[in-house]
Amino acid sequence: MSYNLDNAIAERKTKTVYRDNDNTIKLFVEDYSKANILNEALNLARVEEGTDLKIPKLKEVTKINNRWALVTEYVEGDSLEELMEKNPEKMDEYLELFVNIQLEIQSKRVPLLNKIKDKFNRKLSETTLIDEGTKYELLQRLDGMKNQARLCHGDFNPSNIVITESGEHYIIDWAHVTSGNASADCARTFLLFSLHGKDDIAEKYINMFSEKSNIPKSNIQQWIPIVAATQLTKGNEKEYDFLSKWINIVDYE
Repeated sequence: MSYNLDNAIAERKTKTVYRDNDNTIKLFVEDYSKANILNEALNLARVEEGTDLKIPKLKEVTKINNRWALVTEYVEGDSLEELMEKNPEKMDEYLELFVNIQLEIQSKRVPLLNKIKDKFNRKLSETTLIDEGTKYELLQRLDGMKNQARLCHGDFNPSNIVITESGEHYIIDWAHVTSGNASADCARTFLLFSLHGKDDIAEKYINMFSEKSNIPKSNIQQWIPIVAATQLTKGNEKEYDFLSKWINIVDYE
């Protein structure tokens, strides 16, 4: 099947996302790992088949111009991020919806997904961007964290929630999904807000998540240095100083 690539809707370091009528085409750069692409497709299929969450269905894994592509349903609507920017007076309302959607995701179980602690252990063990002493402390902390089997989106931020005209919400971009501890997923979202300079929203978010989930805030905070370290392993120089500060607060409470 041929696809029209005239309408680019997002561009990242390793991929460009296009819309072609009812299709979303995520087209990766030529040297991108085939294993990672197939793993993303597999994870999306497992979430789609294993839950009743509203997500874009996977249509095809294909090659376009010698580049791998994932084709999913296109969902018409505004992202929650766009709505927050357009209607700042509704921020509390949108943030509550955001947390409720995250808790809905975390209420699901998809046993065949990668375990979040295994993924983090591998990233921390392999990185050379963190000194050995700090790496040891982080791995020790990770080992002591409680095991859970909750569905964790892995990149849960308002840009990955699409609100349709009828008010339905769809959750997109499942590339980093895992099974694991809800607090770790919350810690990542907290850091994503903070990375974009939204410290007030980050603090309001973590407090609301803690209250609604009945998870002590301190449990979430214990994960922040670990999650910051795994984010640092991506090698984004612009994030290095910010993430290093969080990683160095190993005893953050």
